[in-house]
Amino acid sequence: MDLLGEEKVKKIIVPAVIAKNQAQLEGIFEKIAGYADLVQLDIMDGRFVPNRSLDFDFRLPQRRYTFEAHLMVDDPDEWIKTYGKRMDTIIAHFESPNTSLNTIRSIKSIGKKAALALNPETGTELIADYLDVLDQVLIMTVNPGFYGSPFLPEVMGKITQLRKMNPDLDIEVDGGITPKTIGMVNEAGANLFVSGSYLVKSDNMQKRINSLNRMIQDVP
Repeated sequence: MDLLGEEKVKKIIVPAVIAKNQAQLEGIFEKIAGYADLVQLDIMDGRFVPNRSLDFDFRLPQRRYTFEAHLMVDDPDEWIKTYGKRMDTIIAHFESPNTSLNTIRSIKSIGKKAALALNPETGTELIADYLDVLDQVLIMTVNPGFYGSPFLPEVMGKITQLRKMNPDLDIEVDGGITPKTIGMVNEAGANLFVSGSYLVKSDNMQKRINSLNRMIQDVP
């Protein structure tokens, strides 16, 4: 059963971008050009997670995308001050030592959509007081910081719980999203589906995008 009911929220496949330099970033955008409108930029500082990504003064392509920044960083507020105006949605991790309600307010103050990300072990009840001011919640279905981490099916209950808490919320999932996993995530109640290595490391982007889209449609 599709928990979205009348589909007040749109279902979208979202490529995730990890890059260590400008050349890598441009190569990924060449690959996904024409296949995506919404793109997630994975920002990693080497402290909140062990890897680094987009921790340089990156330049974004001229083609108009909708950008969301997934901040896997210790100091989201500092990043927001420097780069936030380049984004459309900014996702701060609830577990970051410096994330607070003021982080959400600072995102809103520059006219951007605000979201929180939850690691697999973090319960949805911990953000209940935030839901009225959030545009989106990202549920991690892997431990963050790497391409290709194993999918954690035990997180499905959190997605269903969150959908019941707010039927109109954009609920995004990130980690291990392939044709084998996206169906259960869809049924749990998510509507935004982030795919990193499955898409970006592919030689046939159109085929892989189609393989994911087929699994989240409500008709055969």
